[in-house]
Amino acid sequence: MDIDPTLGRSSIGRALAPALVSAVLAGACALSLTARQGKPSARLKGKNIGLLACDNAPDDTARFCAAAAELGAHVARVTTNLSNASSVAEIVETARLLGRLYDAVECQGLPERVVSLISKEAGIPVFDGIACPHHPSAVLAARLDPSLAPEQRRRLVIQALLVDATA
Repeated sequence: MDIDPTLGRSSIGRALAPALVSAVLAGACALSLTARQGKPSARLKGKNIGLLACDNAPDDTARFCAAAAELGAHVARVTTNLSNASSVAEIVETARLLGRLYDAVECQGLPERVVSLISKEAGIPVFDGIACPHHPSAVLAARLDPSLAPEQRRRLVIQALLVDATA
């Protein structure tokens, strides 16, 4: 799989590339199969993932943390006040620090400009709300096995994105 982790708000309103859709769905199906076989997957064991959030979206935060932790990752929640009013230097400094501390970062509720700068400077995969309902990958969950609960399908898509980006 070769997934672009920066896929985010800027992609809303555009169709996802067929190769990206196929890769995410294949990864999610593989994770589902492993779980059904009773084999716990530790694909993210030893990975440290930062969750940078500035708003109060407990469902999105919990969804992301559960998806990552289920595969063995350690998720650190980091509260931030970064905004469009933040200086470029402040965002760059934060991004570089995040890049030294984490294997990947999920940003929730941050302005697109801030996420874009973090992505450019962190040197690690940076996601823009992959656990949030507005993320383009949310629609992919409906294409997974309908016998799975909707929340389980959503979690598998998030996990597929994380596994590929941090492999």
